[in-house]
Amino acid sequence: MALKSKFRSLLGHVRFNVGKDHKEDEPSEDMRLAETKEERRENPMIVDEILQGMDKMYFSEPSFDATNYTLENVPRESNVMELDKLRINLRHQLAAVSKKLSDLVLENHSAYVQGLQRVTDIESSLQTTTAICSAGRRHLANARQGVTDGGISILAKHRKRQKMLVVLQSLRTIKTLQQTDVRLREILEEENYPVAVQLCLECQQAASTFKEYICVSELSAKLQDTQQQIELELDAALAKNCLHFDTHHYEKVQTAFRLLGKTQNAMDQLHYHFTSAVHNRSFQVVLKYAERSAGNAGMHLQKMLYLDLCTRLSDEQFIPGLVELCQAMWEVMLSYYHTMKWHERFDKMNEEASGSRDNLDSDDGGLDESTDSPISLPQETTYNRQYIKQKLVHGVNRIWQDVQQRVKPYLLGTNLSLFHIDNFIRVLDLIDRLMMIGQELCGGTSKDLQESIRTQSINYFKTYHRARLDEMRMFLENDAWQLCPVRPTFSIIQLHEFRFLRPAVDSRMKLGDLALNKGSDGSTDFFARYAHHGNPFDETADEEDEEIMSNDVSAFLEVERKPSYYDEDDDDDVSEELKRDYVDEQTGELPVFRRTSRTSFSQRAMRRQSSDVHGPIITNTTLMILRYFGKYMQMMNVLKLIAYDVLLHMSQLFDCYLYTVYSFFALDRNDGTHFGLSPHMSTTLGRIADSLFVSPGSVSSPTDEVKVLQPHISPVVDLLNPNTLFGLSEREVAVESLVFLARQFEFLQPHLESVIPTSKRAFLAQFSSQTVSRAHELRRPVYRGVADRALNLEKILQMMGQVKWDIKEIMSQHSVYVDVAVQEMVLLKERLQAADRRVPVPKEAVDMIWGHCIRLMNRMFVEGFSLAKKCSNEGRALMQLDFQQFLMKLETLTDVRPIPDKQHVEMYVKAYYIGENDLEQWLRDHKEYSTKQLHSLVTSGIGAHLSKKSRQRLLSVVDEIDKSRR
Repeated sequence: MALKSKFRSLLGHVRFNVGKDHKEDEPSEDMRLAETKEERRENPMIVDEILQGMDKMYFSEPSFDATNYTLENVPRESNVMELDKLRINLRHQLAAVSKKLSDLVLENHSAYVQGLQRVTDIESSLQTTTAICSAGRRHLANARQGVTDGGISILAKHRKRQKMLVVLQSLRTIKTLQQTDVRLREILEEENYPVAVQLCLECQQAASTFKEYICVSELSAKLQDTQQQIELELDAALAKNCLHFDTHHYEKVQTAFRLLGKTQNAMDQLHYHFTSAVHNRSFQVVLKYAERSAGNAGMHLQKMLYLDLCTRLSDEQFIPGLVELCQAMWEVMLSYYHTMKWHERFDKMNEEASGSRDNLDSDDGGLDESTDSPISLPQETTYNRQYIKQKLVHGVNRIWQDVQQRVKPYLLGTNLSLFHIDNFIRVLDLIDRLMMIGQELCGGTSKDLQESIRTQSINYFKTYHRARLDEMRMFLENDAWQLCPVRPTFSIIQLHEFRFLRPAVDSRMKLGDLALNKGSDGSTDFFARYAHHGNPFDETADEEDEEIMSNDVSAFLEVERKPSYYDEDDDDDVSEELKRDYVDEQTGELPVFRRTSRTSFSQRAMRRQSSDVHGPIITNTTLMILRYFGKYMQMMNVLKLIAYDVLLHMSQLFDCYLYTVYSFFALDRNDGTHFGLSPHMSTTLGRIADSLFVSPGSVSSPTDEVKVLQPHISPVVDLLNPNTLFGLSEREVAVESLVFLARQFEFLQPHLESVIPTSKRAFLAQFSSQTVSRAHELRRPVYRGVADRALNLEKILQMMGQVKWDIKEIMSQHSVYVDVAVQEMVLLKERLQAADRRVPVPKEAVDMIWGHCIRLMNRMFVEGFSLAKKCSNEGRALMQLDFQQFLMKLETLTDVRPIPDKQHVEMYVKAYYIGENDLEQWLRDHKEYSTKQLHSLVTSGIGAHLSKKSRQRLLSVVDEIDKSRR
C-alpha cells in the first residue's frame, strides 16, 4: 500500500504540472490512459510482460523508497516529453502491479478462511484437554488415598527376591570358574589346544562380567597365568612339528593361535623353531660321530663349538655321519614343505568357503553375518594371510641357507683326498642329492655347498686320474689280449658303475634327458616320493649283481664243467672277478694256476662257441676302461661344476687305449707308415703321442702331470707265429674291442652333452668326430699286419722269374706258380677258419684280410710279370691265362666282390699291346706302377721291337716319372 501511495503522489505531482502547461490536452490524455488501462487489465500477458520489464530494485526490500529511487534515476538533461513518457510508463507499471496484487488476494482468500477456522478448532481442543488433565489429577489423588502401605511393601520384597536370585546365579558361575582350572589342565594333557583356548577365553570373558566381586579379581589373575601356560604348551607343540610334521596336530595348534589372535606371532615362532631345529639336530649328529671317532677321549666334546667338532671326525665315521646329517636336514626341510602345503590348502579352502557363502547370500537375499560356515575364520584378516604367505616364502630360503651353513663346515673339516673313489662318489652323490632337494624346495642355488666341494673334487680327481692312467698302462703292458666272455646281450648299463643310467634305459628315455630329470634313481620329485615315508638318504644295498658272464659259453662247456661255477644263477668266481675294476689277464701278479685256469677256460669256451652266437669282442682291459668311464660319469653326474674337467680326462683314457692298439698291432712292421688311415686319423694319432705320452728318459714337468710312459706289448703276445696267423686273434680282440669301446662312447655322448656346459660341447663334438668315430679306421693297418705275413710271395715271385715268356706257341695249360698261389690262398682260408674257432672273427675282419691278401697277390702278379726279360705275344697270352685261372680259383674261396686290384693286373698286361705312339701317354697316366715295372714294360714289351732311340725316349719318360715321385 505504501508503494501504491508513493506512485499516486508521484503521478499526481506530474499530472498537476502537465495540466498546468497543457490544459487543452487533458481530456484526451485521461481518456487514452483509461482505455489503455482497461485494455491491460483484460490482457494478463501484457501484465506479465510489464512486470518482467520492471526494475528489480522495486521488489528488493520493504523499506525501499521507490519515489526517491525513481527521481534519482531521472536524466538530468530531459525535456517535458521524456518526463511524460516516464510518467506514463510508471503509471502502466503501477497498474500492472495493482492488477497482480488483486489477483493474488482473490486467489488466496479461501485458504485464509480455512486457516482461520483451524485456529478456532485448536483453541477449542486446548480447552477440552485442560479439563481432562484436571479430572486426572483429582482421580490420582483419590487412588493415593485408597492404596495401603502393606501392598507397597510386598512389591518391594518381591523385587529384592529377584535381585537375590540374580546374585545366586552369579555365585554359581563364579564357583564354576573356580573349578575350570583343573579341566583346562586335563584338556592340555590331551593336546586339545583349540578347546582349551576356547574355554580359557570364555572364562576370562565371564570373569570380566563379574569383576565387581573381590574373589573374581584373584580368579582373573589365575586365568591369565593359565593362558600363558597354554601359550607355552602351544609353542612347545609348534616346535615338535619342525622335526615330525603331523597335519592333525599342526591344525589344532594353528586353530588355537587363531583363537588367541596371535597368528603372526605363531608364524614368527615357527621360523625360530625351524632355525633352532637345524642347528640342534646338526650338532647332535656331529657330536655323536665325533664321540665315536674319539672313543674314550670324547667326554669333553659336548662343550666344543660345531666347527671344531667337524674336524674331529675320522675317515671311517665321515660318510655315516654325513648320511645321518643329511637325513636330519631332510626331516627339517620336509616338515617345512608340509607346513607350506598345509597353509596353501587352508587358504584355498577358505577362499572356496567364502565364495560359497557369497553365493548363498546372493541367492537367499542375505544371511546373518554371525552364521558360521564349515570352514570360516572371520578372525583371520587378509593382512594376516598375506603376512603368513610372505613369511613362508622368505623363510624357506633362510632355512636352506642354514642347512648349507651346517653342512659346509662338515665337508671342509675332513681331507677327502684320501678317500676311495667309491666313497668319494658317495659323498658327491649325497651332496648333489641334498642340493637338488634344496633347489626343489626353494628354487635357489647352492653356492656354499658347491664351492666347498669343487676345489677338493678337482684336486682329488687329478690324483685319481693319474693313478688310473698308470694302472691302465700297467695292464696294457701285461694284457694277453684274450677275449673276455660276456653275454650276447651284454651292455654297459649292466655294470654297477652305470646303474645311474638304468632308469633312462628302462623308461626308453633319451640319455640326454636324464640329467634334467634325475635324482638318485632318475627322478627329482623328492618331496612327492618321500612325503609320508622313507628318506632319500637312506642307505640301500644293491639288490642285483652283475650278470655279464656269457650263458652261451657255459652251454658249450663239456670239459671240467662245474655246476656251481658257470651257472647263470651262481657265477661266484668269474662274475666276482668281472665285478672288480679290472680282470687280471696274465699280469704275473696272480698265481700261475689261476692264470692258466682262466686262460684255458677262455680258450675251451671259445673253441666250443659257434660263430653266430657270441657276445661283443672285448678284453679285460676294455671292461676296466668302461668301469673307469662309469666312475668318471658318476662324478660328472653328481658334480656338474667339474664335469668338463672330468670329460677331458675321460677322453684321455680313450686316447690311451686307441694309441696303444695302434702302436701294438699296426706298427709291428716298423715301417712307420699310416696305411689305410685318413689324414684326420693320422693327425689324431700324432696329437695323442705328443700330449699323452712321455719318453722314458725325459723329466716330467708340472705341466706333464697327466702324461704317462708309453706302454709296450707283453712278451706273451706272439705276433710272428704263423700257426696263429701272426696273432690274428690278439689283433682282432684288440681292434674290435676298440671299436666296441668307441660305440659305447657314442652311446654315452648324449648324456655327456647334457652335463657339461653348453660352451664346452664343441670339444665333445670335435673329439667324437675326429677320434671316436674314426676308431674303426685302425682295422685296416692292424689286419694288414696279418695279410703281409700270411702269404709266401717271395717263393711265388721266384717261380714267376723262372717262367719263359718268349714262347712261340699258345699254351693251353697255366703255369705252375698259379697252383702255388692258389694253394697259399687255400691255406689262408684254413687258417682263418681255425682262428674263427678260437675267437669268432667278424665278417668285416675276414673281408678286410681277404681284401689285403688279394691286393698283395695281384700286385705280386704285376711284379712277377715285370721280371720277364723277353716276352712274345704267346707269352702275353700265357700271362692272361695264368691270371684268369687264379681268379677263377679265388672266386671259389672267398665272396669278396669285386676282386681288389683286378684292373691293376689286367691293365698292365694289356699295356703290352699298346703301340709306340700311345705308350708314352699311358706311362704318364699310370703312375701307380713302380719304376721297375714301367722299365720292364718298355724293355720287354712293345719297346723290344722299337728302335734304340725310341726306347731311350720312353725310358727317359719313366725316369722323369720316378723323379716326380721323389
